Amino acid sequence: MARIAVIGAGMGAMAAAARLAVAGHRVAVYERGRTHGGGVGRRERDGFAFDTGPGLLHLPAVYRDLFVKTGKETLEQCVDLRQVDPAAAHIFPGGARVALPNASRAGVVSALDAALGTGAGERWSELINRAREVWDATRRPLLEEPLRADVASLADDPYPALRRGWFPRGGPAPLAKVARRELADPRLAALLESHALAYGLDPRHAPASASVLAYMEQTFGSWYARGGMRALANALYERCLARRVEFAFDAEAVAVRTKGGRAAGVELANGSVIDADLVVAGVSPARLEHLLAAGATVADPALAATGPAAGAGVSGASAGRPGPGREQAPLGRFSVFLALRGARPAGAAHRTVVHSADRDGEYAALFPALPGRSRPGSAERAAPGAGVAEQPTVTVLRPDDLELVPDGDHEAVTLTAAARPHGAVDWARSASCTALAEEAADRLVTAAEVAVPGLRDRLLWREIRTPYDTAQDTGAATGGVPGPALAGAGGQFLAPTNLSRLPGLYVVGGWAHPGGGLAHAGMSGAMVAGLIIDGADWRGSQ
Repeated sequence: MARIAVIGAGMGAMAAAARLAVAGHRVAVYERGRTHGGGVGRRERDGFAFDTGPGLLHLPAVYRDLFVKTGKETLEQCVDLRQVDPAAAHIFPGGARVALPNASRAGVVSALDAALGTGAGERWSELINRAREVWDATRRPLLEEPLRADVASLADDPYPALRRGWFPRGGPAPLAKVARRELADPRLAALLESHALAYGLDPRHAPASASVLAYMEQTFGSWYARGGMRALANALYERCLARRVEFAFDAEAVAVRTKGGRAAGVELANGSVIDADLVVAGVSPARLEHLLAAGATVADPALAATGPAAGAGVSGASAGRPGPGREQAPLGRFSVFLALRGARPAGAAHRTVVHSADRDGEYAALFPALPGRSRPGSAERAAPGAGVAEQPTVTVLRPDDLELVPDGDHEAVTLTAAARPHGAVDWARSASCTALAEEAADRLVTAAEVAVPGLRDRLLWREIRTPYDTAQDTGAATGGVPGPALAGAGGQFLAPTNLSRLPGLYVVGGWAHPGGGLAHAGMSGAMVAGLIIDGADWRGSQ
């Protein structure tokens, strides 16, 4: 069997490693950091604990399949996974509130009617019906099969409203326009758009197929792992160890070695050279291009003559270049961890989304106008250099989990909002940058007070996590968080292929097909393992 070197110990990389090891391959993982999990991290202090990455899991079937295929113990035997109900509470400008039940279509309709007026639930349900058509059309090519060079079938937006001739001159409508036309109520529009914004997508330019994100959450539910989502990363790491996957931490890869036009191993920062028959890379496209360039220079002059972009390029959907939908570096996440005195109130929602009172201003701050794009009328309100909007959409996480607190008389709360990536905004630790982060944290706390009454009076301490911190922990240069792949927009929202143009090199994780998100990373691992085990003609589940 093959010797396989895996660069990075993120969720997608570990998912691939476990599957490959079960198939009999010798798998070794080389991680630049000191721990596993990639973006699924954990912060601990004074008996409090916080997830530094995703706070919930959608599509748990991805990890159920992974654990079934790699061992005797099921996912639920390894992780105390529970449904969150309500799935989310939403607080809109003006004070309207709605709690949406988990994985209950009828319950969602009733809740929306009660909170926003008769007919609101039906309009939402009709949109979700159309989003289901997106799911049916794209589930297999986007989530179950490796992306092929010919992406024509995914270039057109499958959202059915676009086939009704609404916009014959302007082309397919973006998500925000569909939200306005179909939902009418700005609060429902904000609800739909918040699913896209949570993944760093600009609803004004994301295709209408992004509605599938709302469909997936409503249909398959929201799940939480006792002890925090880090528990899922720990369980996957333990599964890899049980399958005899080897891990080396503080082992940064600096080059992908090549020989005879093939990937032949990796070189580490300490000078070690690891020979391998195959290489699986769980890093960003920009980082991988750097590793390829270094490897081609030292190991394979013939490949260096053509350059990695021509001979081994891996970024982009089919040939390596992101379209206009991906011109801006992915947004990061700005988080504030709050240690509160006093028990978590009974009945508090696990997740509450506090919607911005100025969505146009928020989009203008997060997504500066690009050449050829018109800037919304409120763009001038975006503060220069601001990393977080003046009135951000804030997600408040309040897990009912005693493992996250010193005792039952305290509560651990996490606030998150979309933020400009490091580089676009300087999030580093200088005095001026610290002041910028503190100001942004104040905005999140102010917004969260409507969801957590008495928050400031209960506060023991707070910690801030910026995109710079994400970059330091994960190696993603800007601290950006990749979004999921979407059909439409001419393929501009597709992720890099798993099967690179360099033989023997495969790409996995949130930066590769099918894109970012905890479930998507697990799917990516399954695709890469299938390509290696069954060959390049593997077409996913049958």
